Amino acid sequence: MFKSFDEIEQYALELAAKKRVALAGSQDVDALSAVVMARRKGAIEATLVGDEETTRKHLADLNESADCYSFVHEPSGPQCARIACDMVRNKEADIPMKGAMQTAEFLKAVLDKNLGFVSEKTLITQATVFEYKKEDRLMIVTDCAIAITPDYDDKIKIVTNAVKLANRMRNNCPKVAIVAPVETVNPAMQSTIDAAMLSKACQRGQIKGCVIDGPLGLDNAVSLEAARHKGIVSDVAGMADVLIMPDICAGNIFTKSLTYFGNLRTAAAINGTASPIVMTSRTDSSEDKYRSILLATL
Repeated sequence: MFKSFDEIEQYALELAAKKRVALAGSQDVDALSAVVMARRKGAIEATLVGDEETTRKHLADLNESADCYSFVHEPSGPQCARIACDMVRNKEADIPMKGAMQTAEFLKAVLDKNLGFVSEKTLITQATVFEYKKEDRLMIVTDCAIAITPDYDDKIKIVTNAVKLANRMRNNCPKVAIVAPVETVNPAMQSTIDAAMLSKACQRGQIKGCVIDGPLGLDNAVSLEAARHKGIVSDVAGMADVLIMPDICAGNIFTKSLTYFGNLRTAAAINGTASPIVMTSRTDSSEDKYRSILLATL
């Protein structure tokens, strides 16, 4: 089981076949810096899709040779996204990455069924992986950016996607906490009802490959002391590997708190697609984007 981003980096650098990233909107300095960092360390190769003149200027500012990359000149953001995704479909690249464009523009290309990234049975979700240094391990929180108000069926898919991500991080049976404002079922709080249903569904084998408990407050999902103080007996409480948020508001605010208040190292993952995708926030640092590239290589 990977315990840190350093371990993931070491694994990615040891891969014999380097993945090729197609950066859509390559004139974005932070995204380009992340790609440069990954290429310099030997983790990836890259094709830069965007304003070629501006991209080359940024590469020069980064003291990076343009000869190390292939270029596709395209000034239009939406068209950049489509070109990058089309390259993956045609096996000219392995991972499309969002650069200088709106998330909606990038997702429009990803969601185009003709490009083969999605199917009707899957739900695309976002997860943030962060280092929980207090316990020397990695944790997953989801969904933080795509599923706005997921219902029970959506949450099953969010859990399934998170479990697959955990598996790629060498966690074969992750402990999944369904987070809610309280740890008791309250008919006035739909999130607690969904949590109880997910927990029972897992107990009866309807959701496989993990252990689920909920509803759990955030405190007793991550703190054994808090769980014991509240008298919660659980295989998940205080030891959660995955935190399932009730909606995008909770997920988004929580993950940004990890960065801006907790100063924790994070990486973003897009799940539920046929191929790995790197789609980070425009405010994410180049280091965040670099770690997201490493996560995609898994």
